[in-house]
Amino acid sequence: MTPEQLRALCLSFEAAEEDFPFRPEISVFKVLGKMFALSWTDQRPLKVNLKCDPEDAVRLRSDHPDLIAPGYHMNKRHWNTVTVDGDLPERLVRELVEDSYDLVVAGLPRAERLRLDRP
Repeated sequence: MTPEQLRALCLSFEAAEEDFPFRPEISVFKVLGKMFALSWTDQRPLKVNLKCDPEDAVRLRSDHPDLIAPGYHMNKRHWNTVTVDGDLPERLVRELVEDSYDLVVAGLPRAERLRLDRP
């Protein structure tokens, strides 16, 4: 997956926005002001931090030790750093990005979730 494909995927979700609060080469993707992905677009291999269910995070790290690691500069229990332009199947990367978005949306107030049509 290229940086452009990752960006397009992250922005394909309802109310998703891209921001650059740290540096121009660090993309932060948010839904209604809450981060669901952070990527270093100038770094190779391309990596992205994604929110993850704690139990799934441990399993994914075990299943893909060279491609999925505890979240860099994030809460290691809830975030993974995923290498997206390596040997990880693109379908899995897409699922992980969507899961991250869904987890963040699930933490939003009910009125905002309803506005996003995700009760």
